[in-house]
Amino acid sequence: MSDAAPDITQGTYAGFKSIVIEGEQIRLETVPAIGGKLVSILYKPTGKEWMLDSGSRPMRQPVYGSGFGEWDMSGWDECYPTVNSCALGMDIILQDHGEVWSLPWECRIDGGTVTGSVRSPRVPYQFTRTISFPSADRIRLDYRADNLSDGPIPFLWVPHPQFAITEPTRILLPESMEDMLCVYPGHSLKNGETYHRDVVSLISPAVTGDGRKLYYPHKVPAGSSGLYEEESGNFIILSVPADKVPYLGVWVDEGMFNDRVTCALEPSIGYYDSLEMAAGNGTAQIIPAHSSFSWHLELTLGAGIDHLNNQLRSGITL
Repeated sequence: MSDAAPDITQGTYAGFKSIVIEGEQIRLETVPAIGGKLVSILYKPTGKEWMLDSGSRPMRQPVYGSGFGEWDMSGWDECYPTVNSCALGMDIILQDHGEVWSLPWECRIDGGTVTGSVRSPRVPYQFTRTISFPSADRIRLDYRADNLSDGPIPFLWVPHPQFAITEPTRILLPESMEDMLCVYPGHSLKNGETYHRDVVSLISPAVTGDGRKLYYPHKVPAGSSGLYEEESGNFIILSVPADKVPYLGVWVDEGMFNDRVTCALEPSIGYYDSLEMAAGNGTAQIIPAHSSFSWHLELTLGAGIDHLNNQLRSGITL
């Protein structure tokens, strides 16, 4: 496995300036102006593009304070400091999917890494993400949230990677995570009911107009989840430190909001989706005054059941 630093170049994506990070096996592209959105994660050996593109929807600069569904509905966005719109204190209403996805980020290139950061216009924090390629088949995202105020600030974080589902695809979860709690039922499930993961783990690429979101209703036993394409054998595995990112949600959209089928694996700080709810149930992360909180997420890409099994034997727990 090569340890060579990836090539980092400036590019253009849908009329926006982009940054391309390309290694031996992976090509990643990000657009700083649109919330640091990851618009492409390509596994080069098979040509698998994991990120859903915007299709017929135009890529535009989001308006701060607007709803997430009004825009391109593509790629990987960061949801911080909430997912659902909610109140923060007495005088601040946080927007849908948080703030940072709709704001332009400042980015810098340093050796083989790309660091993007953004500050809220209303809440005294700075959100920072650094992208690196620690090996040929892995991407690492290092996150840091800084509290710039004289008092504590709570937050909730969820990544929203809209993975493209183009063939029958299996959701991979740790073996002990048997039951999932439905928090958005769509047309087929019941809100508040639990479902064995085998009932909800196979995703079809057929557009049905349905959708669903489920959470593991406890702290996760291991910080890994993934997707496995049952025809081509392409897979992607997300790994986080379970002590810092202790919850996991799974969003599947079969055309209810998007125009194609997509799945977002969402390791989460806070349970679930609303910062107001997470603060109330004690699961929000609290950053003390003039302090920070750091965490990370790693992506492992590959293809073939033998390759997947080798990854599992090497320490990834599913």
